[in-house]
Amino acid sequence: MEKVKQLINKYYEENLKESFYKSEMAKSLEQDITSEKDWESSFFIWHRPTSNIEDIPNLSDDLRITMNEYIPQLIKMAEKLSELMCENLGLKKGYIKDAFCAGKGPSVGTKVAKYPQCPQPELVRGLREHTDAGGIILLLQDDQVPGLEFFKDGEWVAIPPSKNNRIFVNIGDQVEVLSNGRYKSVLHRVMADKNGSRLSIATFYNPAGDAIISPAPRLLYPNHVRFQDYLKFYATTKFSDKGRRFESMKQIA
Repeated sequence: MEKVKQLINKYYEENLKESFYKSEMAKSLEQDITSEKDWESSFFIWHRPTSNIEDIPNLSDDLRITMNEYIPQLIKMAEKLSELMCENLGLKKGYIKDAFCAGKGPSVGTKVAKYPQCPQPELVRGLREHTDAGGIILLLQDDQVPGLEFFKDGEWVAIPPSKNNRIFVNIGDQVEVLSNGRYKSVLHRVMADKNGSRLSIATFYNPAGDAIISPAPRLLYPNHVRFQDYLKFYATTKFSDKGRRFESMKQIA
């Protein structure tokens, strides 16, 4: 993990930093113009179902080899997390993995981003407010420079830099759909920083492109049930567990 961060930082310094500060967006801040773009320098590496790592210009062999060793470990972590989430939801162990794979395996990719030191952070976001589209996101982030914020209970909450290579886990829209809202994809953003450049290496464990994602039937409420039928069943189960009653009504429906 340390080597991944070290090599990505080196790649940015040698290949991306100079061109970023020469970009039109960077120049616009010099004129005090508020930007609707993101103050970031980024690229995307696909790993599954096919890899594009050989196609990205100027990546060193060392970085390619290191990423190819790192990603299988993250896939194992994402799949273990998905199993624990299934347990929490009362689903069979491999439900999320099976839903994501669509018979072919999940889609996995990494967004590599630097949020460069910004002379006027009040004029621009590092990354504007959004939720993530996919599944489980595993973030290896900077251990010095802050910037990540999550929206919770009506307020923006700053997420501190991750010490000791702690992986930060986020949930995407497809997990919210599959869990019928039990898990929520959370609005988040990155603030530009005047004092340093922030590193973000976010690996996305997503559904396959042709996977059909819908709420797990077990997590749905009964529907298309006539009220008089529910009352009849309720009369004999009033003092039993509500969840079991809902499950029985789904079967009756």
